[in-house]
Amino acid sequence: MGDLDPHVATNISEIDITSALFEGLVAEDPIDLHPVPAVAERWDVSPDLLRYTFYLRANARWSSGELVTAHDFVASWRRVLTPSLAAENAGLLYVLQGAEAFHKGATKDFSQVGVAAPDPRTLRVTLDHPTPYFLSLLTHAAWFPVPLPAIEASGPAFARGNAWTRPGRLIGNGPFKLKTWQPNRVIVVEKSPAYWDAARVRLNAIHFYPIESVDAEERTFRTGQLHATYVLPFGKVDAYRRTAPQFLRIDPYLNTYFFRLNTRQPALNNERVRRALALAIDRVAIVEKILRGGQRAATAITPPGMPGYTPPPGAPMALAAARALLVEAGYPGGKGLPPLELLYNTSENHRLVAEAVQEMWRRELGLDLRLLNQEFKVVLAERRVGRYQILLSDWVGDYLDASTFLDLWRSDDGNNHTGWSSKEYDALLFAAARNPDPAARAAQLQQAEALMLAAAPIIPVYYNTHVFLLQPSVKGWHPTLLDHHPYKHVWLEE
Repeated sequence: MGDLDPHVATNISEIDITSALFEGLVAEDPIDLHPVPAVAERWDVSPDLLRYTFYLRANARWSSGELVTAHDFVASWRRVLTPSLAAENAGLLYVLQGAEAFHKGATKDFSQVGVAAPDPRTLRVTLDHPTPYFLSLLTHAAWFPVPLPAIEASGPAFARGNAWTRPGRLIGNGPFKLKTWQPNRVIVVEKSPAYWDAARVRLNAIHFYPIESVDAEERTFRTGQLHATYVLPFGKVDAYRRTAPQFLRIDPYLNTYFFRLNTRQPALNNERVRRALALAIDRVAIVEKILRGGQRAATAITPPGMPGYTPPPGAPMALAAARALLVEAGYPGGKGLPPLELLYNTSENHRLVAEAVQEMWRRELGLDLRLLNQEFKVVLAERRVGRYQILLSDWVGDYLDASTFLDLWRSDDGNNHTGWSSKEYDALLFAAARNPDPAARAAQLQQAEALMLAAAPIIPVYYNTHVFLLQPSVKGWHPTLLDHHPYKHVWLEE
């Protein structure tokens, strides 16, 4: 577990826990995730869809008992956009007027950013362009308020590494508060009596266990110590189908697995090499013989089923074309191509995928691929500084729009991490974001995605499903495309 600071949390497990400890202006309906009032009890939207006025509820409080105010949101969003924090999700706030200029240092004047608090219970927001999914965007942790005075009491508020999120220090405004954090053992959150909607919260506490081994996680579930797992070992899916289907859940999921290729590295800075690697993966074999949980082969980064968007077809496996590309690149049969290293975070499931691709590239391209697994926090650190060659990655949509997958590959996005950039790609996304015609916007996004896939800074592998185990006693846990389950709506029955 890396960080419970919602402004620097990046992985799913961190953001999952911060969603119990903090709450934004709006929250998600537990069944279909449509935006519902949270800290803001209501809001108005201007006819041109550029100005939102949020009215904060009078009883929204921090876990310390103090009121949550509109000024807290202004200060918090300023913190996310301050370059010294190096918040990887700061780009999500670029929909605010002037946010990008402030984050990139073009202006030091935060009053030029489209957020203001005329009084403690009114927050005025001005967007750079109409954003149909703006309210859903606000449910992401990057938009959560944080208590600046409490952060400053523990160290610099605009730098990483501040210990303000430790037990006894962390002040949140969510349905739960932090009770215990034993690194690499357990995080315990308990019901917060200060939460404005505490009467609705039925769980007294939640225990989060950072179990790296998926086999150990399944064993722990089997002994009754877990109510839910995050995943299930691929090799045990069929067994649960046969013998214990009441525990097995296979839910739809807006999640794509792919390889990041570090285009700053020798050999991988050659587009032909990258394309050859992409064309030499048998994705169908991976999903049918290894994964076994309803996953689908992916040749694009954006999953199918996204509202108003169909991803471009991408390129399926084509072994002869892959070998020809290596010849063009000067590496016939892989000769002269230095060994490459594939980094993945420790997981039996990830190891199976990595070994399958290692064998495919050896057999079809003559490539020597070496596998390296590390703890997740180490992988995140290596990714951030670009110290890898090939990285097994995945992305879960933050909201229901294709841009949640496509914005990642902008030259300036904090989650890119490939070194790849394209002015044409950036321009297409810029134009699409400002295009009021949904069909024309979708066409621009398709063009951008096709351009990126052809350049191959990433290699899509499969569209995931969420395959996990859940005790029948857990209620209020609905299948949702983003795999969000607002804990205030979850409860246990005997």
